[in-house]
Amino acid sequence: MTTKAMTLRLSEEQARELDLVARAERIPVSELVREAIDAHIAERRQDGDFRARLAEMMEQDREILERLAQ
Repeated sequence: MTTKAMTLRLSEEQARELDLVARAERIPVSELVREAIDAHIAERRQDGDFRARLAEMMEQDREILERLAQ
């Protein structure tokens, strides 16, 4: 698995809370954030409205890609 470094801007309060949660879980903050992102994506995949919007975006992108390929 390749990784990508990203910058995340948090409020001071969010950063403190995130650090405390990670410490209590005895895991690095980066792992806690990755787990939260994975959970959010899994939740979105189960949301019918989200899936409909995603299908609409895919169709729009397909049309643009086909035009560009001509």
